[in-house]
Amino acid sequence: RKPYICLIKEGNMKTFITFALGIFMIYGAIAQEAATTEASMQGAVITFEEDKFDFGDIYQGDKVEHIFKFENTGNEALIITNVQTTCGCTAPNWPRDPVAPGQEAEIKVVFNSAGKMGIQNKVITIVSNATSPMNRVSIVTNVLPKKKDSE
Repeated sequence: RKPYICLIKEGNMKTFITFALGIFMIYGAIAQEAATTEASMQGAVITFEEDKFDFGDIYQGDKVEHIFKFENTGNEALIITNVQTTCGCTAPNWPRDPVAPGQEAEIKVVFNSAGKMGIQNKVITIVSNATSPMNRVSIVTNVLPKKKDSE
């Protein structure tokens, strides 16, 4: 009789070592992925309530506006450096002061339909120090011919 209990048969030692190394490699990969995800969450994060707004039908010459509300869901102050539009018919107004973590703010967008006809899709690009530095929202509308004075 042997004084110890052998859990691994002599012929299976290579299999056991390979299995143990595989477990350690998988554990290391999972731990590294969790660290990478945690590191990527450092910084400002801009989270919009909605990223698209449809005005429906409007008449040529109408000016319409919409407010895109957002929150800084990150852990550093959010600084919006620029808001770009696809044409001069869309005018944005955004907070120039830093938006603290957990704080809500808004971007007001005014669309002037003068000289426009048909379906209009305007993209507004928000440039900031967020972990994703370029975010986009959009407005859509269908511009109908100008109303006649008698209507």
